[in-house]
Amino acid sequence: MSNSQIAANIEAMFEQSIATKQAAKDCLIVPVSNAVQLLVTALKNNNKVLVCGNGGSASDAQHFAAELVCRFECERPSLPSIALTTDSSLLTAISNDYSYKEVFARQVSGLGQTGDVLIAISTSGNSENVIRAVEVAHEKQMSIIALTARDGGLLAKQLNKQDVEIRVPTDSTARTQEVHILALHCLCDQIDAQLFS
Repeated sequence: MSNSQIAANIEAMFEQSIATKQAAKDCLIVPVSNAVQLLVTALKNNNKVLVCGNGGSASDAQHFAAELVCRFECERPSLPSIALTTDSSLLTAISNDYSYKEVFARQVSGLGQTGDVLIAISTSGNSENVIRAVEVAHEKQMSIIALTARDGGLLAKQLNKQDVEIRVPTDSTARTQEVHILALHCLCDQIDAQLFS
């Protein structure tokens, strides 16, 4: 493949990403704003944020939790957030002793409290372990922010009226993940603006 073809392919990916973000902007501003309100209310009430997902979504979960606990773009106090994807002993114990389907739900059961928020990330909306975590979070009267794509999958069907779905209008996993991280950065930015401006 020639350098010019490689460059053309890269340019096409940039264009696809831009087009997806433009489409997402038109339909996600309201749900992202609603998610900000859920998170700000929880944090003002001394509640915490739990975050889960698989694969690239696990990386997004860790990224978001790190932005809250450490900082985003301004100096401010640490905010309580836990990525449920990081403890290898816990992940392997739950997977071995129960099943991988329970890997996040068991943590939500032990760590989640009424008023906390679970951010559930699934590009397909069909990740069994994420859906199971949402079920347990609802039992504990937690609110859910679901980051999905496509038709929202089974995860979208699990949401209650007070929950928020941020559904990216694409079938591409890569484009979905690019918009998910932008949405998470919007949440970080507006949490800081609302709590510390």
